[in-house]
This record gives sequence, structure tokens and C-alpha cells, in this order.
Amino acid sequence: MNRTNSQSRAVFPSLLLLTFLVSSASRIPAQQASPSPRVLGTVQAINGKSLTVLSDSGTASAVSIEDGTKLLQIEPGKTDLKEATPLLLGDLQPGDRVLVRGVMAEDGRTLRAASLIAMKKAAISEKQNKERAEWQRGVGGLVKTIDPAAQTVVLTTNGFSTNREITLHLAKDTLLRRYASDSTRFDAAKPAPLSAVQVGDQLRARGTPSADGASFDAAEVVSGTFRNVAGTVTSVDAASSTVVVQDLRTKSSMTLKIGGESKMRKLPAPVAERLAARLKGQSGDAPAPQNGTPATAAQHSQSQPSEQSAAPGGAGSRAGGDFQQILARMPAATLADLQKGDAVMVVTTQGTEKDPPTVVTLLAGVEPILRASPKGAPDMILSPWTLGGGEPSPN
Repeated sequence: MNRTNSQSRAVFPSLLLLTFLVSSASRIPAQQASPSPRVLGTVQAINGKSLTVLSDSGTASAVSIEDGTKLLQIEPGKTDLKEATPLLLGDLQPGDRVLVRGVMAEDGRTLRAASLIAMKKAAISEKQNKERAEWQRGVGGLVKTIDPAAQTVVLTTNGFSTNREITLHLAKDTLLRRYASDSTRFDAAKPAPLSAVQVGDQLRARGTPSADGASFDAAEVVSGTFRNVAGTVTSVDAASSTVVVQDLRTKSSMTLKIGGESKMRKLPAPVAERLAARLKGQSGDAPAPQNGTPATAAQHSQSQPSEQSAAPGGAGSRAGGDFQQILARMPAATLADLQKGDAVMVVTTQGTEKDPPTVVTLLAGVEPILRASPKGAPDMILSPWTLGGGEPSPN
């Protein structure tokens, strides 16, 4: 996965700018509240006192700055307008995020601004870069236990031949988010209580580790329920972008959908053999990058977490992290690279009664790995990679 694609996904979270802007606006004292309607989005063009603002849904709106328009600037992450500072119209630039409130002009197409709250593009970028770094230094793994009373979650972070546990401590201000059932896009993750997290879920967090690495104070958490499958390909349908895999554990067939967010890799035989040796606890050296392909795992996390973070890549555990980095060096695969009988390890969404599970990550060329650890490989290998591949991403 290249850096551009990784940054377009949801395992290293970034800013929820809409939340910040809306929550900021909600703190305007009642006597100063601006009337509706409003426009929220990114400044696309500036012509004198006229702005074109593009919403996150792709709708362009015309905004007119009036002599009495109140212009404010607030830093990303701030939610109280008492911390906002005055903004000059001349300092507003394309790429800045704005929330505009006002009244519609007589033409019914232009919003006459009563107030405009802006977040500067440069400040947003700096904030995102900082959070990417935090996700990359974060943790990720499978949820082993949850203690609502103590506000703790124990994670199992699996690597090649290591298995360690980390106790995650949640504070009152820890942000908890949940991936959508059909996506690992961070910007599609919704706020959710701790009660939504389940044992076996994949979880990534950014925050502060303890000195010994046994515990972690979480500032932000993203979790989701995914399925790990190890099996063999029985058929491929390029027209419908689906692949049928027979699960080695259940001996049942599953139809899996390849979507726009799906990530696919195919391990060259020498690389797979080396990884299998490491799973057996042997001294196989880590595979070197293939064909000069640069390592992108550390960046790939948008990361989130590292690993991507995690998730972002390695984020959950350093052992899982180096595997993720190895995978990031591998060339991408397509449905055309899959043949009947190929062994694959797959992480999928849960799917619904109407729609089949969607592939989050699919790794082919894994025959040696499954021979080395036929039962534990999917959980040991793909779990850390899953969140790494679906790490949080900037909006």
C-alpha cells in the first residue's frame, strides 16, 4: 500500500474536524448565536469577499462575507470559542476548514455570513502529523478481557513467536470510537461506549505507555469486530469482484467481496518460508524488501497506530509490527493473481444477511505459514495487520 492510499483510509486516526467545528459553534453564548442556515466544509476559492466552500459530501456553496461578519480562528482540537482568536479575511486561504452561519441572500443561493469559524490548513496538517506519530507509537491487538468498573481493557498482542498482554487504562476523556460494520475507514468510525467493545475485537489505541510497556494510558481508541479466516480459494469471479474461500476450520465455503478499501498481498515463496520459520521459533532472517520496493508500513499507517500503527501496524506489538512492515514491502495483488487451490489468510467485515463479508486484508501465498501454524496463524498474523491496514486516517 502506498502512502497516499494509506492516508485515505481509516488504523491512524486524525482529526474529526466536523466534530470540533460543530462543538465549537455550539459553545457560542445564546445571545451571540448566529442564525441558520450554515455551511461546513473546505474553502475552495476566494474572490474578494466571496467564498466557495465545498462540503464533505461534495456540495459547493457560495458564501458572502459582510462588513459585520464575525471572523474567528480556532486551533484544531479546541472546542471552546473562548480560545478562538480574531481572523482577518486576508488570512483565509483555500484549504482552510470553515463553519459559516448566516442567512440566505435573495437569490437563494448565496449565504450571507454572520459568523465564520476557521481552522487553518497548516494547523490541521500539523495536528494530523502529530496524531499519526502518536498512533504509530500506540498499541493494538485483540481484546482479551474488559473491566467496565476499572475502565480497563486487556489486549493480547501477537507476533511471530511472542504473545504478550497489555492493560489499557481508559480515562473520562478517552475518546472511544467504533468501526462501521462494513468498513475500516477511520472517518466512518462512530463514537461508542466501552460496552460496545467485545472480547475478541480488534482494537488500536494511541496514548502513553508505561515504562515497562505492560500498561498503556489511552487518549483515543478505535475498535471493531472482524473475522479471521484461513482457507483455500475454490473460485474467483472477477465480474462480481468476489472470491469463494473454504474455511479450514469450519470446512464451510464463504463468498467474500473485494471492495475499494480491500488490501491484497501475495507473498513470494522465499518470503513465506522465512516467515514460517519465524513462526516455528527458528532463526529465519526477516525477508528483505522485494524488487527494491520501499517499506511503507511505518508510513502506511496513516497511520494510526503504527503500524500502521497499528495499525496501524505494528502498533499493537513490536513483534506484530515487524510483520506488518514486511507485508508493506510486498507488491499488491489482484483477483487475477488468485487461483483455485491457493491458500489465503483473510480478515473480513462481519457482513449482513443481504451482503457478503467484505475483505479488509487478504494475504495469498501463505501455504508455508499455515503448515507452520495451521490453527494460530490467522489470529497471530492477520489481527495486528488488520487494524494496521485499516488504521485511522485523516479526513
